[in-house]
Amino acid sequence: MSKDNEFDVKDGKHLIKFARENIEHYLTTSQRIDVPSIIKEKYSDKYGVFVTLNEYNVNGNPLRGCIGYIEPVYPLYEVIHRVSISSAVDDFRFKSVTINDLDNIIIEISILTPPLLIKVADPKDYFDNIVIGRDGLIAEKGMRRGLLLPQVPIDHGRNWDVDTFLKHTCAKAGLSENAWKDKQTKIYSFQAILFEELEPRGEVERKYLV
Repeated sequence: MSKDNEFDVKDGKHLIKFARENIEHYLTTSQRIDVPSIIKEKYSDKYGVFVTLNEYNVNGNPLRGCIGYIEPVYPLYEVIHRVSISSAVDDFRFKSVTINDLDNIIIEISILTPPLLIKVADPKDYFDNIVIGRDGLIAEKGMRRGLLLPQVPIDHGRNWDVDTFLKHTCAKAGLSENAWKDKQTKIYSFQAILFEELEPRGEVERKYLV
């Protein structure tokens, strides 16, 4: 992140509280909350953002929903206002979250840097340009595009190398796992500031990546 100190734990607490209240309100009223003026004023700069919902204290992959915007097109507060709901009810991979489910779900917010194309003469050069735990990846070919956040290769007991990360990113885009070797496939990298609840409605930590 070019401005590493731009967001601190206090910001993370505000944004996750905002996201959780928005989800809870929607699940009980089918309406999003009005954005508090203090949130609008403080978080009006444009960022790419993902909101991730994880089940608490489960074995294996705890993911319950993850939706976001890659590009910094909308103000930070507006993206969280939109995608916090989408992560709960619109991620086609999972059944919709219920109000009772929220008692066992922790919320994570990833604030992204703009993606940059990794320019290489040979696909093998990706191994020298991608750092596990620092970089998120986007694979793009034609109309197909898929993204994996920087924490994916290292969270929940994973220990992926760059080759494995590239393969999974290509698969996320609906491409063959070795599509990264095709020079027509574009690979982008980005970084993120991560905030996550330690337990449902609990304290929030800022997660530092490599």
